[in-house]
Amino acid sequence: MEKLASPLAEAAPVLTPADVRAAAERISGKVVRTQTLLSKTLSAIAGCEIWIKFENHQFTAAYKERGALNALLLLPKEQRERGVIAASAGNHAQGLSYHGTSLGVPVTIVMPRTTPMVKVMQTESVGGKVVLEGETFDEAYAHARRLEQELGLAFVHPFDEPAVAAGQGTVALEMLEDVPQLDALVIPVGGGGLATGMGTAARGINPEIKLYGVEPELFPSMYNLLKGTQYPIGGDTLAEGIAVFEPGRFTSRSLAGLLDDFFLVTESEMESALALLLQIEKTVVEGAGAAGLAAVLANREVFAGRKVGIVLSGGNIDTRLLANVLLRDLARSGRLARLRLTLQDRPGALFKVMEEFNAHNINIIEIWHQRIFTHLPAKGLITDIECEARDREQLEALVAALRAKGYDVSQVDVN
Repeated sequence: MEKLASPLAEAAPVLTPADVRAAAERISGKVVRTQTLLSKTLSAIAGCEIWIKFENHQFTAAYKERGALNALLLLPKEQRERGVIAASAGNHAQGLSYHGTSLGVPVTIVMPRTTPMVKVMQTESVGGKVVLEGETFDEAYAHARRLEQELGLAFVHPFDEPAVAAGQGTVALEMLEDVPQLDALVIPVGGGGLATGMGTAARGINPEIKLYGVEPELFPSMYNLLKGTQYPIGGDTLAEGIAVFEPGRFTSRSLAGLLDDFFLVTESEMESALALLLQIEKTVVEGAGAAGLAAVLANREVFAGRKVGIVLSGGNIDTRLLANVLLRDLARSGRLARLRLTLQDRPGALFKVMEEFNAHNINIIEIWHQRIFTHLPAKGLITDIECEARDREQLEALVAALRAKGYDVSQVDVN
């Protein structure tokens, strides 16, 4: 397969495999050397060997520590004493704050005022000083660049910086040290720092290895740039860690010459991958961390029979959001359902329906009646019944039995 065609590919590379190897020596012993393990069950599901790099097991639960630490260690002593600044509401903020504190470097993080308080508290808990400014990330970023000049601080970009990308590339070095037979890597792409670093390192070890980028369908910013498409960008994505409107300039040039192909994944594909990782590997990932597996499962013909490495890039996910994802996955699999029935508003009507649930051994969780806001006659009502089944076949048998007895039954779907 040819590399992605783009005029950006003509630009001279900025990052080299030697830069990544030097970063690995620099940060050795200061970050967790996470495991790369074969998932037998996911391999059977996907039709290829799935090797997983557990970067969600870093102290701050994300690979971002690697690049942040490498950038800090490369700063001159006098700059470390003055301190650093960044604009981030995510994993970069925590990684930079954690390692800055361990090195005695003052760290200031500018976040939008709309940032959830839990992210502010997490960053402060590992030593960062948080400044809330602006309503959007762009406004927070602009303020951080102003403070950089006013206070003489060093700005540490979350992705568009060779020193940061070199640190992120150490993920691939470790993967290929542990599993040298890998013939493909599938890498989440937001700004492009992780993919640039990993791609550069991997090609330095094995020039024939295939490299695939993956972005959420709602945020195809790098995809548009490299593929020449104009898909809309924006929306509420599960993968907020790679939801970037503007990819990096340096990383764009690098990835144009590195990636063999690029995939977009839907929200439901990422939700299903996230749920699989929890159920099968017993590991919690954020949306971006599930993107690689989602791309493999959605493109099985590309990876059939191959040895594929995926990186679980982070595990910072809100617990309520995680609960929603898991429940929605149960609904897609047919184990959880909401059935909507039209009934007559008379004694015993609901009881007869309950008899069918009992006969099919399906558990009822909740029941809602709606008499007012319907198009039915005054003596009719709509009943929603949330229920739990063993599997889709058991649920379908219940629906068929209810329809056979004359009930109007529909299922409320999730996307």
